Amino acid sequence: MGYRVFIFVLLLITWVLLSGQFDAFHLILGLISCALVTWMSSDLLFRTREDPVMQRVQEGWKLVWYFLWMLWQIFLANIAILKLALSPSALQQVNPSIVHFKTKLKSDFAKFLLANSITLTPGTVTIKIRGDDFYVHAINEEAAAGLDGEMERRIARIYRAERAASSSESSGEEDSQ
Repeated sequence: MGYRVFIFVLLLITWVLLSGQFDAFHLILGLISCALVTWMSSDLLFRTREDPVMQRVQEGWKLVWYFLWMLWQIFLANIAILKLALSPSALQQVNPSIVHFKTKLKSDFAKFLLANSITLTPGTVTIKIRGDDFYVHAINEEAAAGLDGEMERRIARIYRAERAASSSESSGEEDSQ
């Protein structure tokens, strides 16, 4: 039950901070929304309910740092795509390919986070996940080189159970299409 209270409090704080509305209507709407979301999905964020609250707080902070790092990666990828778009020889640099790699991540949420991180990064799109196999479309070789496993390692560091599974590098092979 403690994990649901923790999720509810995190959601409610986020609701209040992002809404900026402190009247009774909005606060009650926030309470109802956060309670409903907590009831439906509190087990998605954290892998097991047996983890102590402090472990979840640490994972939450690591997730925040990951999101900040991810924003920086998105910024860098946007600059690379902008250079590609504005380059006079852009057509020669565009070399779309499908990159296949196996992930060591085991939880569905960690795989979900990895797939969305890849897709949010300009120049790459996760097109298929089948078990531990990821298939990613990359616009050019530079975007494909960005799939070196750093995202996977950072996600594995967030979740304790994933760390042991992802201690070795993910191997990647590239199939051009």
